[in-house]
Amino acid sequence: MNKIFLSVVIPSYDEMTNLQKGVLDKIEHFLTKKKFGYEVIIVDDGSKDGSCEFVEEFIKENPNFRLIKNSHMGKAGSVTTGVLEAKGDYILFTDMDQATPIEQTEKLLPCFSEGFDVVIGSRLQRKGSPLTRRLMSKSVIVIRSFLIGLPDIRDTQCGFKMFTKKAAYDLFNKIKNLHNGFKKIQGSSVTAGFDVELLYLAEKHRYKIKEVPIEWLYVETRRVNPIKDSFDGLIDLIKIKMNIAKGVYK
Repeated sequence: MNKIFLSVVIPSYDEMTNLQKGVLDKIEHFLTKKKFGYEVIIVDDGSKDGSCEFVEEFIKENPNFRLIKNSHMGKAGSVTTGVLEAKGDYILFTDMDQATPIEQTEKLLPCFSEGFDVVIGSRLQRKGSPLTRRLMSKSVIVIRSFLIGLPDIRDTQCGFKMFTKKAAYDLFNKIKNLHNGFKKIQGSSVTAGFDVELLYLAEKHRYKIKEVPIEWLYVETRRVNPIKDSFDGLIDLIKIKMNIAKGVYK
């Protein structure tokens, strides 16, 4: 196998609807046109809707794709598993719905030649997003800035983040150790904690972070519950604040 330049990590939990839209084909078509070696790591998070079997069939004809089967630990656990298995010089994690298209990697990659270690997408315009989602995002910014800081980062929650291999291994091993390898969960949730904690660690350990405006289109999902997710996100931020006070992130 050629040297892997880019690893793409995609968490997958009951993603049959998106898979049937051909998202993996779109990713494959884009990456095969590139002149660098790549791999796509799909981490199944205990899906029960046939997603895992769908991906297994896909990778039979696409050798640059591979599947990791996890028990259901949530997005943070799935992304961490995939990143720590990745072999690329640069490691991206993105969402299966491709609300941020894979083509947006072309906006992130050049930043590494400028000396940045972590490059994150920023959704300045949230096309099609309902009012409840926009209010959620604004409330996260206000509360996060008050409790945690990160004043130079506008959008901590965009699921399109890329790292150098060194930064990725360091930060995600730290995340894994902090959470004792993650535990099985019930159902699904969307909270602010994982991304904020990851970026706080990156800043704390003096990695250079660049935020880049990217294209993003709202994709409807039944997993987002504005009230529950906002409350869970607040609890996560309070936990991070308590960890900061205890010196956990030193």
